[in-house]
Amino acid sequence: MTQPKKLTDQQRKFAELYVYNEGRMSPAEAAYAAGYKTRSRQVAAEMRNPKYFPLVVQYIGELRAEVQEKYGITLEKHVTELAKLRDDARTKGAWAAAINAEVARGKVGGLYVDQKMILTKNLDNMSEKELESKLRQIIDDHKTLLDPNAEIIESESSSLSMPEESSSDLQN
Repeated sequence: MTQPKKLTDQQRKFAELYVYNEGRMSPAEAAYAAGYKTRSRQVAAEMRNPKYFPLVVQYIGELRAEVQEKYGITLEKHVTELAKLRDDARTKGAWAAAINAEVARGKVGGLYVDQKMILTKNLDNMSEKELESKLRQIIDDHKTLLDPNAEIIESESSSLSMPEESSSDLQN
């Protein structure tokens, strides 16, 4: 299949429909609307393939860059828009909205750092001594919850155990 050295009107229309309706129209629908009534799904796939239609792919890239430049978010645009929203909210007396806009500006500017650390330690990766130490710490920290008279008894194998309940405790 030989390709012309410039875009056809139909290819140009497909690319424009595809880019400007991205998310609202599938590639096959864009191809169909551009005039490819048969095999629109296959045509859409081929026209987005640079191996078959490099000029169409290039034009799609140019259109996307144009859209990104027009509607894209830059730091300057974002901070300016937030300042405008803040000022509008302030003049209307909407203090909560004004404060939220100013906090958002601060976050964009890096004034607020939201830092969260989640540390987990898997018991499978702990050595026997680490496990014993951890269990001792847990028992010490929560001794009164377990039993106010509880004490740690070490057996000869140096494992942790709780005192056994006496028969009088079981009967109560």
